[in-house]
Amino acid sequence: MDIKQYVTDKLKNILISLGVEEPSVILERPKDPTHGDISCNAAMMYGKKLGRNPKEFAETIISSLGSDDKYIKSANIAGPGFINLLISDEYYRESLAEILTNKESFGSSATNAGKTANLEWVSANPTGPLHTGHGRQTALGKAIANLLEWTGYKVTREYYYNNAGKQMDNLARSVYARYRQIFESEYPLPEDCYAGEYIGEIAAVLEKEHGDALIDSDDKVFREAGENWCFGAIKQTLERLGIAHDVFYNESSLYESGKIKETLEEFKKRGLSYEKDGAVWLKTSELLKNKKDAADKVIVKATGEPTYRLPDMAYHIDKVQRGYDLIIDIFGADHGDTYKEVLAGMEGLGYDTSKIKVIIHQMVTFVQDGKPVKMSKRSDNVYYLDDLIDDVGADVAQFFFVMRSVNTHLDFDIALAKEESDKNPVFYLQYAHARISSILRNAKDVFPEYGENTVPDINLLKTPEELSLMKVLTVFPETVASAAVTYEPHKVITYLNEVAENYHRFYHNNRVIDAEAKELSYSRLKLCEAVKAVLKNGFDIIGITAPERM
Repeated sequence: MDIKQYVTDKLKNILISLGVEEPSVILERPKDPTHGDISCNAAMMYGKKLGRNPKEFAETIISSLGSDDKYIKSANIAGPGFINLLISDEYYRESLAEILTNKESFGSSATNAGKTANLEWVSANPTGPLHTGHGRQTALGKAIANLLEWTGYKVTREYYYNNAGKQMDNLARSVYARYRQIFESEYPLPEDCYAGEYIGEIAAVLEKEHGDALIDSDDKVFREAGENWCFGAIKQTLERLGIAHDVFYNESSLYESGKIKETLEEFKKRGLSYEKDGAVWLKTSELLKNKKDAADKVIVKATGEPTYRLPDMAYHIDKVQRGYDLIIDIFGADHGDTYKEVLAGMEGLGYDTSKIKVIIHQMVTFVQDGKPVKMSKRSDNVYYLDDLIDDVGADVAQFFFVMRSVNTHLDFDIALAKEESDKNPVFYLQYAHARISSILRNAKDVFPEYGENTVPDINLLKTPEELSLMKVLTVFPETVASAAVTYEPHKVITYLNEVAENYHRFYHNNRVIDAEAKELSYSRLKLCEAVKAVLKNGFDIIGITAPERM
């Protein structure tokens, strides 16, 4: 049962009986647990509207609650009229039984059942392996996709890329130069070439397969070889992080299908573009009327080559036309302004962009011994995402990139990430799961009859630590729902830390296997099972493993 919904419905009925039409009830959880479990400001919202003193009106509301409610243990008034409610222990015991019944699905909901979501992220062009600059976005996308699925969305994970243009030309010339150097060491490298060691690896593969037979081949051979190698490396890195995209959308298909041309012609038809200095300009200043200093932007260069804005608009129009209920893009802070131009262009063409949500994450600084460091393990001064995974592990990399709000700069502490102790926030949480797993294994030796079907007397759970732990566990569905609405997986991590803290406190002060009575041990073991289930579900959302042993 959702206790917040129960309280909301009850308070709404009381307010209606007291003369409030169509009341809105807002509930919060007090930061200070001594103030109660749920707080409501309804008396202050509606007291004055009814010509009543808010504090006196709060007293009337409380008296209407009655003294025999099964789930509301007590109520009191704080400050100018806040109503603080204490929820009964019986509710928390019932919720524990619900967790034990549902386990793997506890925390999930059908709120968005039947709805579809498209999540596009990473989207690096195939010109090299993923580097740590891609890390935060990569990890966030994985966790957000999981969050959406936990609320019922059917999620399409999409990767958008461009395998044409100058970047790919440079890749082809770079691979060719390294290939020639295998046979002619003095062969010069072209300007703007890619200097990474991976270019030499691609060239070495070509030499092994073809010898010197490709010396007179055109760029297409080297472009394809470079693209295939780079995409293979990108997908392998994503696989190490447990990420698999459903769709790889090639920008070139927008040209082949005529969508770029259609978009350009529609701007012209609506008078939203014009020609100047041989280029085509979009009337961005007109489309972004509410943005100060908005200037018109080039969408087709004088050379005839579109700037990124035009294909981006055509691409998002295509996504809208595919009929998703939700479309999410994840970008770094360097896209903070440009995406607004893309959306403005779409709106100028009459498209509804309300279903498009753009998540902008702040940048990451890698820190060693409290000081920012430039990560440069390769000759091209790039710290690749694979390097990071090798150094700290996939779970730690995923967790660290997700553990702070996207709106804040992230300091990634390398030394802390490598630490295999409870100082490391990942190990702290995973250790709690592993400890419970160990306790449950030992319980089978001590109590051979104990198992999944054991029905404990949950009423035996009465200590402050037991009740506090049960209270925290019941908040998991609410936490998942809140994190999903705002696309903030770090909220789940904050919650899991609270679970682990309460569990360690419970374990320290309450004997489990060797409790005073066998029945009490059974009850506490079931409480441990519930904690393990919630931790595992939270780990699944964040995208890390739940170890049985550490």
